[in-house]
Amino acid sequence: MVDAPDGRPYRMRAVDRDLVEAAQRGDQSAFVDLVRLHGDRLFSIAQRILRDVDRAEDALQDALVIAWRDLPGLRDPDRFDAWIHRLLTNVCIAQARRERRRTTNLRLLPEDAPAAPDDLLSVADRDQLDRGFRRLSPNERAILVLHHFVGHTPSEIAEMLGIPPGTVRSRLHHAHRAMRAALEAEARASTVRESSA
Repeated sequence: MVDAPDGRPYRMRAVDRDLVEAAQRGDQSAFVDLVRLHGDRLFSIAQRILRDVDRAEDALQDALVIAWRDLPGLRDPDRFDAWIHRLLTNVCIAQARRERRRTTNLRLLPEDAPAAPDDLLSVADRDQLDRGFRRLSPNERAILVLHHFVGHTPSEIAEMLGIPPGTVRSRLHHAHRAMRAALEAEARASTVRESSA
């Protein structure tokens, strides 16, 4: 799991309750501090779901506008992390549905942690995983990102998205199957391209 700037695991870091409460009362500087604290991580999540830097920036901006508008209604300031992740995930899924066209340009994702040698995956394997991930629906990408990248448990994702834990486990299972099928389809397409060349 990726560490927060203060060195503690990101999910385990306590949200500064005072900042959230001040922002709920309309303190813009407190909200800006919250955005600074969470912005990079939120952008990284949006980018992984949408697979496009520009669309991720738009989704994050939309989510932050909604967050500022709806923050006074947040009942438990300690749940700010889950609440903002839910907002962002929903905005990303809605944006992906509106913009169904798929782009074929390849973008490198920034590293969230220092790069270590990866003996298990070659560059070709990583490229194949990326192409397979692009074939998934926005909902499938979102559930995989929240589980494998952010590190949330199915119960945490369920609470975050407002759906039953069984539904999250089912969607996670289907997303894994879809990813497997996408990888197999990509492997078949590579084989066909190689044999016709």
